[in-house]
Amino acid sequence: MFKYALISTAALATVLGAAPAMAQDTDDKGFSGFYIGGSVGAAVQPNDGATSSILFDRDLNGSFGDTVTTAAGANAFSPGFCGGAATSAQPTACTKDKDAIEYMGRVGFDIQRGPIVFGLVAEGGRAEITDSVSAFSTTPAFYTMTRDLRYNAGLRARVGYTPNNSTLFYATGGGAYGKVRNSFTTSNTANSFTVSGNSDAWGYAGGGGVEQKIGKNFSIGLEYLYTDLKDNKGRVRVGAGTAPATNPFLLAGAGGTDFQRSDNRFRWHAIRAVATFRF
Repeated sequence: MFKYALISTAALATVLGAAPAMAQDTDDKGFSGFYIGGSVGAAVQPNDGATSSILFDRDLNGSFGDTVTTAAGANAFSPGFCGGAATSAQPTACTKDKDAIEYMGRVGFDIQRGPIVFGLVAEGGRAEITDSVSAFSTTPAFYTMTRDLRYNAGLRARVGYTPNNSTLFYATGGGAYGKVRNSFTTSNTANSFTVSGNSDAWGYAGGGGVEQKIGKNFSIGLEYLYTDLKDNKGRVRVGAGTAPATNPFLLAGAGGTDFQRSDNRFRWHAIRAVATFRF
């Protein structure tokens, strides 16, 4: 993914370098008006391996932070946690969160006053990333909570500067939305597990970029965007299944134990190549 992102960025930089010559046939209205376009790029998550864990609610009172203990009183999750997807019951066996492609469509409107450009842009599409966290018990067993985006969207302001009516340097920021889907995997075959909490996650996004006109109606560009969504709805209810009453998840009550992620933020960086048609 990083290799293809670097190749795409280098290719786009070459085009941008040659674009001033191609832009000589543009008209003088600059960047004012409506536009539609799209982007494609790499979505990369920050490393949360040292900070993410799973929290427990043993008595189902809605308060997370309990310690799950064995019948002997020992911490059942003393092997620890990792900020990724478990590949075995060993606590060091974890994959990193999945970075992937992001593709978006957009529509917007700009107003130019002298060299200053300001406007709004709305976009929607999908960043195909997954964010996992895993817990490891003394059984041994692993428990992995994963979230991914079904789709995401944003509405942002843009403000920029153009020195020549054909090249625009801009900053952008505003609201962001994501439809989050939660899933769960485990090597524990005794208890029952019920996943809930697919949610509408809201947050913000900000970044900047450069846009280069290559004709009267077309432009290309390169954009960086950081997105931060609040996602705190994901839950896993651990029930009895075929486990005995001495099972650590049942010791505080026959109703079981709830899981929740310690990190309620879904965050990623995106580097995008952008193409735009202006009316």
